[in-house]
Amino acid sequence: MSDPHDHRLGRRAFLRLSAGAFAAAVQSRGIAEGASETLYNGIRLARPWPPRYHGLPPSPITPPYLVDRPAVIPIDLGRQLFVDDFLIDDTSLTRACHHAQYHPNNPVVWPSTDWEEYDEYALRTNTRPNPAAMPFSDGIFYDQRDRLFKMWYMGGYSQNTCYATSSDGVVWQKPALDVVAGTNIVTHGLRDSSTVWLDLDERDRTRRYKMARWYDHYMELLASADGVHWRDMGRTGLTGDRTTFFHNPFRRVWVYSLRGESALGGTLRHRRYWETADLFTNVSWAKDEPVVWTGADVDDPRRPELNVPSELYNLDCVAYESVLLGLFTIFRGERGDREKPNDVCVGFSRDGFHWHRPDRAPFLGVSEQPGEWNWSNVQSAGGCCVVVGDQLYFYVSGRRGRPGTNDPGVCSTGLAMLRRDGFASMDEDGAAPALRRVSPATPPGTLTTRPVRFSGRHLFVNVDAPQGELRVELLDRDGRNIAPFTTEACVPVRADSTRAAVTWSGVRDLSRLSGDAVRFRFHLRRGRLYAFWVSPSAGGASHGYLAAGGPGFHGVVDDGAANTR
Repeated sequence: MSDPHDHRLGRRAFLRLSAGAFAAAVQSRGIAEGASETLYNGIRLARPWPPRYHGLPPSPITPPYLVDRPAVIPIDLGRQLFVDDFLIDDTSLTRACHHAQYHPNNPVVWPSTDWEEYDEYALRTNTRPNPAAMPFSDGIFYDQRDRLFKMWYMGGYSQNTCYATSSDGVVWQKPALDVVAGTNIVTHGLRDSSTVWLDLDERDRTRRYKMARWYDHYMELLASADGVHWRDMGRTGLTGDRTTFFHNPFRRVWVYSLRGESALGGTLRHRRYWETADLFTNVSWAKDEPVVWTGADVDDPRRPELNVPSELYNLDCVAYESVLLGLFTIFRGERGDREKPNDVCVGFSRDGFHWHRPDRAPFLGVSEQPGEWNWSNVQSAGGCCVVVGDQLYFYVSGRRGRPGTNDPGVCSTGLAMLRRDGFASMDEDGAAPALRRVSPATPPGTLTTRPVRFSGRHLFVNVDAPQGELRVELLDRDGRNIAPFTTEACVPVRADSTRAAVTWSGVRDLSRLSGDAVRFRFHLRRGRLYAFWVSPSAGGASHGYLAAGGPGFHGVVDDGAANTR
């Protein structure tokens, strides 16, 4: 990717040698055979699982569940997002994708200690140091037990894992710990990419925190009771640097997101996939065992000044509400006068393997202004995002760079925010809509779902329509009205709310329809609809997953606790 004569190659070689290109996957371990598995959303997985792909096509792969959708979709788990057409039968609304917005006080964490300023490679080669206090994935979670945001990050370039805490997610402290006396270092020494995970479902308190860090061709595995004092848990099979992991609670598996490279004479980065029921066992894969997973494709735009094909540099994932959220770090080339201007795009999966990426514009971008904290190379953090009230907090690493060189310069941590569920909305602005897969009988300003089934009682929506309104009616699976849940009886929602209840005159709740196959038809005027769900409680708990947690919640799912504050 870089000039082979550039000194940055020496830095990378100092930390590791290339693990080599993976061959086409022919996996025996880690692939489930036998009867097919049906997921929480009605999707039936193919066998074997994960699928065996022997390469990646240049064009996007349509997820199988968008081609062959369940006849009836269960919606009891989580808020139902409109990030794809999985739930939609027909609509005259238009989809809009939205991007996170950077906090005005960025960076929120920056190198400020002697060990964060330290750059061993620069010292040895008498070159300018690159101070670092940034997540290289690592992890940022909210720990309800301690009522703290917790961050693990690279402290010093290619050095140490450090630890910081915050009460609000914006102002951070670096506590003095006893691992390396008087510092906030929790693991000392050379490192590359790392992931830390706060596992609230772990029954063994000594493994509540999990870490995998890349060094010398492998991921070193560690566990901790407190996130500070770590013990060795072994290592994985061979893998390339910038390898990470995440937990998929929908299927109760841990997934390693492994760096892969083209075996056909190129260096096109992509991801390979390995799943296991326990992060620390069944991880001694052979070189050729992890399956080809995903990569960039022709829909990922090139930077005009570089004009090279995009590559998938990294993929961090987390369960958010009813989908798996993926943060795709996209490499768009590099030259000698600017460190690689990676940015982060977003994708969604409903089966944990195949991805739908409706928006290829940067979700978390680099600045084009030299001297900004994120002028070079923005990448995502492990855990992906934290739920904070009506917003999602995304943390990223940002490199200031040094114009005229491809040095990273000062490496720090930034914060970006997005409306809760705000990745995509279905919009009606009063103008003539651009119809999409709509029959002539489709009413204007409507969205009709496919048949769904629920056991809850109370309908909620995430909607922005203070100058318009939203009404909802229910239909049977054949499209006939179900009284008294009609448009006329619906109390209009005229609000901007991430949790607005929908009610009908003359009826208390939806309990009489529990277990039936029904359709929702949303009538929207001058507004945006982000999500809907049917809750068992009047408080609106979705019982969906909460990514990296958030203040007020009791666990990894939305139990409604934060709604009662």
